Amino acid sequence: MNQLKCTTINCQHNLKTHCNAGIIGVSEKCICESRIKRVGGALEQAFAEIEASDEFPASIPNIVQCEASCIYNVDNRCSATSILVSDSFFNPKCRTLIRR
Repeated sequence: MNQLKCTTINCQHNLKTHCNAGIIGVSEKCICESRIKRVGGALEQAFAEIEASDEFPASIPNIVQCEASCIYNVDNRCSATSILVSDSFFNPKCRTLIRR
């Protein structure tokens, strides 16, 4: 995975739109199952974003295990060169999905 951009609010792994979870799980319905809510909520995430360096590495490779019926799903691993995960009504979802 060359680039994974995550714009979810209130996730322990999200910092400066980069997911720090080494392995990311995406369900059949494209929901990010790796999300862990921050103890201090969205306010704590805002403070973490301010404190993080601008040189934060945004290109650290991640492994995305995916169960969705998507053209990028190859043996339950995402083969897309970049993906976007963002908030939806109830859960963060993979927005790169292209159904088979």
